[in-house]
Amino acid sequence: MTDAVTLHGYFRSGASYRVRIALNLKGIGYADAFHHLRKGEQNAPEYRAINPQGLLPALEIDGAVLTQSLAICEYLDEVRPEPALLPAEPIARAKVRAFAQVIACDTHPVQNLKVLANLRALGLDEAQINGWAAKVIEDGFDACNALIADTAGTYCFGDSVTLADLFLVPQLVNARRFGVDLQRWPKLLEIERACLALDAFSKAAPENQPDAE
Repeated sequence: MTDAVTLHGYFRSGASYRVRIALNLKGIGYADAFHHLRKGEQNAPEYRAINPQGLLPALEIDGAVLTQSLAICEYLDEVRPEPALLPAEPIARAKVRAFAQVIACDTHPVQNLKVLANLRALGLDEAQINGWAAKVIEDGFDACNALIADTAGTYCFGDSVTLADLFLVPQLVNARRFGVDLQRWPKLLEIERACLALDAFSKAAPENQPDAE
């Protein structure tokens, strides 16, 4: 791996949070390039030249630009295999990926600023928007909770951190922002506490970022 690694992110971006955790777990040092989402800085031509989708994060590493947090985390796991984020056994591997995708593909995107702006443009008020976003999060957590019913230990899949934990913890932060009552998923909260006891997670937390407001 080359020495020059730059993470384009924003402290409150859940997807950026995932990648920060992965970089920390892998012991990969990086420089931050901040883009304030609420000010629209991700739409600046300079950033669009880096990531044409205009979303965060993007990771400059090994002479390439990688986008989409799930793809970035899996790349890091491939080029820096220790500690492993995915189990070696194929079925277990698929189950961890499925858990991560429940959040990355079906739950988190609904709270994307672009989606919320489109809902406002359609005439929904803030209570309707927040209620809808919260319901999607609740459905996602119901699924996540069921998916780990037989596998959860200290973390989502046993006693080692996996990709699932990297996606769960930022989504719990996002859920609180929308007023979701998390007490109905005690196991998810127990896993969150275990994760946040690790430096890789706590150092990646939004409130601990240089651009935190």
